[in-house]
Amino acid sequence: MERIGHATILADLLMSRATTLRYTRRMASDRPNEIDQFDEQRRRASGGEPSPIEDVRRGGSIIEVNEPSPEDERVDELLNAITVDLPELADAVEQQEAPDAADTLEQIGEAAVELIEEMETESAAEALAHMHPSLAVGVLEDLIEEDPSYAGKLIEEMAPDDATDLLQNLTDESRDRLLGTLGKVEAVKFRRLLEYPERSAGGMMTTDYLAVRDSMSVREAIEAIRRAESLGEDWLYVFVVDWRGRLQGRATMRALLLADPAQRVIAISEKRVDAVKPNIDREDVAREFEKYDYLVLPVVDDEDRMLGVITVDDVVDAIRQEGTEDAQAMFGAGRQEAVFSSVADKLRGRLPWLFVNLFTSSIAAIVVLQFDGLITSIAFLAVIMPVIANQAGNAGQQSLAVTLRGIVLDEVREGSALRLVRREAIVGMVNGTICGLLVGGVVAGIEYLQHPEATMWKLGAVVGVSMTIALSVGTVVGSSLPLLVRRFGADPATASTIFLTMVTDSMSFLVFLGLASALSGWIGIGAG
Repeated sequence: MERIGHATILADLLMSRATTLRYTRRMASDRPNEIDQFDEQRRRASGGEPSPIEDVRRGGSIIEVNEPSPEDERVDELLNAITVDLPELADAVEQQEAPDAADTLEQIGEAAVELIEEMETESAAEALAHMHPSLAVGVLEDLIEEDPSYAGKLIEEMAPDDATDLLQNLTDESRDRLLGTLGKVEAVKFRRLLEYPERSAGGMMTTDYLAVRDSMSVREAIEAIRRAESLGEDWLYVFVVDWRGRLQGRATMRALLLADPAQRVIAISEKRVDAVKPNIDREDVAREFEKYDYLVLPVVDDEDRMLGVITVDDVVDAIRQEGTEDAQAMFGAGRQEAVFSSVADKLRGRLPWLFVNLFTSSIAAIVVLQFDGLITSIAFLAVIMPVIANQAGNAGQQSLAVTLRGIVLDEVREGSALRLVRREAIVGMVNGTICGLLVGGVVAGIEYLQHPEATMWKLGAVVGVSMTIALSVGTVVGSSLPLLVRRFGADPATASTIFLTMVTDSMSFLVFLGLASALSGWIGIGAG
């Protein structure tokens, strides 16, 4: 893909659209500051008329993101009341920002359905779109069961991409019932969007964008935009298409407003426009946005006909969702589990991996069981075993984290995988040697001070060598495991820590106890 440079004037807008901070207004303090004094001087110079900037700024200062708004405080008061007035609570939630309203709905659990039914359709749709996907789907399923026509109205109020995300996760029966309540045009639009995989560019895109014909003049294009029902999610750009809908270029709103009205819109458009196909993975889309600082990217078919656009806010949501799911999958939790998911959903997501962990832990236990006689003859071995196992596990986790990050950012490719593993092996050997010398020296010193006439201090040498080998194995396994899983087409993050722990525990016990058993004569203990 070829990069298109964006105008400097759009930099601040990128920051504002990509940020997750929210600002609200409050009444300003009466104490004048430097800006107030500056405005007073400008007002006097202009004969007493307020400046345009003052008109915009006057009325408040900024509330930091961690300060609760009056709307949030009102909702908290109503929720903490002995009896909850549902219509009053619905009115209060409607006054919240959509993300805050979504938080409220998530916290009240099953009562969210009743609350949404009391809210205005537009406010309810915005809040539902901002909820955690799995919780939003659960609420929507219940709404479809009770009132499918109202659920359909909520879907119609949402942005097409947000609505499609929810529709993709409904059961087939619920989806068909909901789509049956929509108008023919809306139903066809959503059925087409549902054809694309959820984690693809097509699954992320919205069909809500501005496009004009390349034969139009600037004046005609502006008039067409004025007549449009919506400016779209991305109102910075107007896409230019030919009579077949093929992408020909794009023009900024600024260029349209400053251009000669008689000019053809294609003449003021950028001709080289990057675009993506609908079936590419959304992680690849996110990498393109991150690499080239895109604000919006059109999605086209094989004939370059426009299908929709992907905006940076959708990419931010996708990155956040992928990161959350990967983090949960690494530890064997359900990928779709939310903080307020039902007990049944939590059990379905976690219990299978707990069974897997039970099996993998048994392997380490079987290894230890083979050396029960050795451990019985010298209990100090049991004290050192968890130290070596924990160090090996931590080393593996470090390597695993770095490798997963490299995979996500596409820094680890097929040709560089072996080089990565070799480098991690060297790091593991160096770290293992340093930790081995430290722990082995401490063990040898303690044994020598307690029993100077005995040869038990030699156990320190065994501990040191075992630590070196265990950390080396841990780092190699930590870097190799996600690469191996990816090679088989699975998600590298899925339960990685569970399998890593199995290998590092088993190998560290086997190496340490195996060395102690093999060198038991030199150490001066019975092999058992």
